[in-house]
Amino acid sequence: MRNVIAIILSLAVLALFIGLGTWQLQRMKWKEGLIAEIDARIAADPVSLPENPDPIRDKYLPVELAGEMTSQTLRVLVSTKQAGAGYRLISALQTDQGAVLIDRGFIRVGQGLPLPNGNRVTVVGNLHWPDERDRATPENDVADNTWFARDIDQMAQVLGTKPVLVVARQMAPPERGVQPLPVTSESIPNRHLEYVGTWFLLALTWSVMTLTLLWRKKRRNT
Repeated sequence: MRNVIAIILSLAVLALFIGLGTWQLQRMKWKEGLIAEIDARIAADPVSLPENPDPIRDKYLPVELAGEMTSQTLRVLVSTKQAGAGYRLISALQTDQGAVLIDRGFIRVGQGLPLPNGNRVTVVGNLHWPDERDRATPENDVADNTWFARDIDQMAQVLGTKPVLVVARQMAPPERGVQPLPVTSESIPNRHLEYVGTWFLLALTWSVMTLTLLWRKKRRNT
């Protein structure tokens, strides 16, 4: 009777591991589909800036707009794999629809701050509402112009714009010394393959352990 109960419990645990692995496999396929949709949306043809952009409806929406870049620039501390530590440059673009925030791109730490030339520019980029703040993120040092997150409402208040951010993909004319950091799906986490491997590996390990235990019991009984 004990052996029967042990086998039933072992099968139940094995079924749990396999079920969790299968569920993570389904989640992985769902996440891959979602990322593919986001990639397609990011790369779509740009449209005019909506009158009242919505953070949910218009996230990643590609837009094209033109105006004059104001001289004040905010620096957001970031680090990239290719270039190391540096700053994102955030400025205000004065358009016919009002002023909006423009993420102009990246400069390295120690590099001089390039100021907008004040001429009329055309920006092609994506609307974005980044979520970059957690409990470990320091408060922005507005007085020293050192920002640790792209807090759109606070930046809009400082620069006198609408709380709307366009992350530039390209600018015409282009800015010398500023490397665009366009919106991509790379920051969207997708660790489901790792979870799939973990649960199926646990299922395999559990199966081997169970079979080994049953084999040893059988040997002792013969």
